[in-house]
Amino acid sequence: MTNRFCINSITMCWLLDTFISFTVTITSSKLNFCGSNLIDHVFCDLVPLLELSCSNTFIVHLEVYVMGSPIIIIPTTIIVVSYTYIVISVLRIPSSTGRQKAFSTCSSHLIVVSIFYWTIFSVYVLPNSRQTRVSTKILSLLYTVFTPFINPVIYSLRNKDIKEAVQKVFHKHVM
Repeated sequence: MTNRFCINSITMCWLLDTFISFTVTITSSKLNFCGSNLIDHVFCDLVPLLELSCSNTFIVHLEVYVMGSPIIIIPTTIIVVSYTYIVISVLRIPSSTGRQKAFSTCSSHLIVVSIFYWTIFSVYVLPNSRQTRVSTKILSLLYTVFTPFINPVIYSLRNKDIKEAVQKVFHKHVM
């Protein structure tokens, strides 16, 4: 991976995300809103905002699905392909200790990515008829608060010094 590839990838992501956000924002701003202006959600998310509109929101939903699909599909495909290659490489390691250590290292990342993607998938891709407002709020909190919170915790527990400190604190409070 070269510096040029990294810079091009970052630039492409920023430009694409900015374009999509700008397009959805402009289209949403053209909607008519009547009645209550209180969003029944933890933060100002697009879906609860669109529920307040008394206009037809089909075009905004269509934009989100059409332009958002590559944002979901491309990273997910890259992650699945990468982990497939990682699993194949790890299975070729002759010692079981080496395989266990390699899988242990990869599992931390896979746990964080899985929590993040599955909660986002369940909030934005699954039909809303299956979910209540409360469950949508909880799932939104999982990917906005819990995942960033748990990420350093999971990676810290891989550190031998942190493991020992946690064990000392745990033994002190249990005993």
